[in-house]
Amino acid sequence: MKKLATAAIVAVVAGPALAHTGAGEANGFLHGLGHPVLGPDHLLAMLAVGLWSGFVLPRRFWAGAAAFIAAMAAGAGLSWAGIGYPMVETAIVGSVVVFGLLTLVSRRGQRAGVTLASLAAIAAFASAHGHAHATEASGNALAYLAGFLISTAALHLAGVGIARAVAAQPAAQRALGAGIALSGLWLMAG
Repeated sequence: MKKLATAAIVAVVAGPALAHTGAGEANGFLHGLGHPVLGPDHLLAMLAVGLWSGFVLPRRFWAGAAAFIAAMAAGAGLSWAGIGYPMVETAIVGSVVVFGLLTLVSRRGQRAGVTLASLAAIAAFASAHGHAHATEASGNALAYLAGFLISTAALHLAGVGIARAVAAQPAAQRALGAGIALSGLWLMAG
């Protein structure tokens, strides 16, 4: 229960800020590794994907993370190819709301079509995350992306771990999903 309370507090008190303010370094492996943990929009989005995966796909929990990471890498490729992404910041903060809502309403054993649509939404929003990070990367951009991908996967696994710890408590899933979605709305208002 302490883990649930800690996760809920983190989700609710995340300050209204975007991770792409142009401040700070975006160069090299260590900066890439730290960014998802230090940016509230990314932290909440990555945890939510892990939570969703852990609650909905406990035997295939890797599917959400795989969809996210592959699409994030594709979004980075679009940026490096010089292809723009209109309203990328809106999509990123919107991902927090959508992923929180997916966590709130999705259930284990839901219809396959709903699960596939959820994975498609995860991938679509992940491409925005990848595009934004590739755009801001400087210097050793590939090392930055590698660090970012590793940190992203670790946050997904943390979400899966939290989901598994509270899986027997449906109210915990709803509280986590609602907390993340509300935090996303707060980020939008910020």
